[in-house]
Parts: sequence; structure tokens; C-alpha cells
Amino acid sequence: MMAAYVAGFLDGDGSIYVRLKPNTQYRYGFQIAPNIVFYQSQKEIRFLERIKEEIGAGYIRKRNDGIAEFTIGDTQTMRDLISQIHPYLIFKREQASLLIQILDQKEKVSSKEEFLKLAALIDRYKELNYSKKRRITALSVLASFNSAKRMTP
Repeated sequence: MMAAYVAGFLDGDGSIYVRLKPNTQYRYGFQIAPNIVFYQSQKEIRFLERIKEEIGAGYIRKRNDGIAEFTIGDTQTMRDLISQIHPYLIFKREQASLLIQILDQKEKVSSKEEFLKLAALIDRYKELNYSKKRRITALSVLASFNSAKRMTP
């Protein structure tokens, strides 16, 4: 893989983030959704297609605003990619390290308290990214847990 090139592309036209999404199908009522996303004008979509081909996973979608996104959400693929490009990252190095830390901790969660700590770790992306829309936070998770306790007979 062209690790230095992909790292530079991600640093300039990419994003690494983890979101909490309400989902009652999950044990603690929230889904943890990590993503690595590359952005490019649809006119230059071939660059995203080349990176997708190199990585061998993910999907490309065309947005209505003329931007194309290449998204990777598979845990193992994200781990492999970060391990290859981490030495070359400059601007997204902290986000990449935080992603690996979250993925590691996610595998070990076995209680609401540990899930709440994981949610607080996910909140750190607000400091690292331009995250204006983040609505679900560790406080939301705590409120949900407290609400569930009150509803239990």
C-alpha cells in the first residue's frame, strides 16, 4: 500500500471519528460507530476509487453537494490501515491513536460503568475534530442509564 500517500490524503481530506448512536438492539442502548472517511470532489472520484482498491474494503457514496466520500467502518480494516499509516500521519495522529484506544476498550466493556468510561473517551473527538453536530455524549448515556433505573420496578 502507498502508506505515506494515504496518510497525507487522510490528513488533508479525511476524518477519523467515533459516534454514539441510540440503538435499543445493543446491550447498553447505544451503538458505537467508528469511521475513517476520505472526502473528494466527485470530479476527482478516481482518487477515492484508487485508495479503496488499495485498501480492499469500505464503500464510496456520492453526496448531493458534489462531494464523494470513501468510508471505512470495519474494525479490522481500520486497525490494519492505522497500523500502516500512523507513522506518516501529522494532523490526524491523535485521532488515529484515540480510535485504536477506543476499539481496544470497546472489546473489554462488561458493565454500564465501563461503557460510560468508553463514552467519555469517545467524547474526546469533540476536542480533536470540528464536531458541531455531536449530540449523543457520555452525559446522554448517563441520563439514559439513570432513566432506565427509574423505570425498573
